[in-house]
Amino acid sequence: MESPSGNAIPTPQYELATLGGGCFWCLEPVFDELVGVIDVTVGYAGGTVPNPSYQAVCAGKTGHAEAVQVTFDPHAIGFRDLLEVFFSIHDPTTLNRQGADVGTQYRSVIFFHSPEQKAIAEGIIRELDAAGVWNNPIVTQVIPYSAYFLAEEYHQEYFRKNPYQGYCQVVVAPKLAKFRKTYQARLKT
Repeated sequence: MESPSGNAIPTPQYELATLGGGCFWCLEPVFDELVGVIDVTVGYAGGTVPNPSYQAVCAGKTGHAEAVQVTFDPHAIGFRDLLEVFFSIHDPTTLNRQGADVGTQYRSVIFFHSPEQKAIAEGIIRELDAAGVWNNPIVTQVIPYSAYFLAEEYHQEYFRKNPYQGYCQVVVAPKLAKFRKTYQARLKT
């Protein structure tokens, strides 16, 4: 693309963050609302089965975690900022569970895309543990990104499409309300 003067206009270089922290229906609407986030999809990562179905993932037969993939502009929001939000919206001290959701598919995990992301993730975990934010140590996995499989279409933007569904009312809505109150200054208008 060129400016009127004929000079090239730089295009932003977006980055990816791939995170698992329980049910992906809870994570997606939070990240959707952050300034600097370009796109959020829900899917599966960290397992051994290519193109898994929701049923197979929920049955614990794939090794995948429910995850979100966040496309973000690092000039508007940093990876560390995303992780600060991530650690505030789920319990990273419970192994293979979030609330009533139990199984490895609900584990807390950061799939790093670069050595820098790995260092940031490990650093923030050390800081949070040292600060004693939780009574128990953080069990969040920090592992290399290998593949991400988009979840079925009906899972994309699930909360936005189904705000009155029971799980959305009881679990997702309160989590989103808490996030909005805590991060008001970082929300899209």
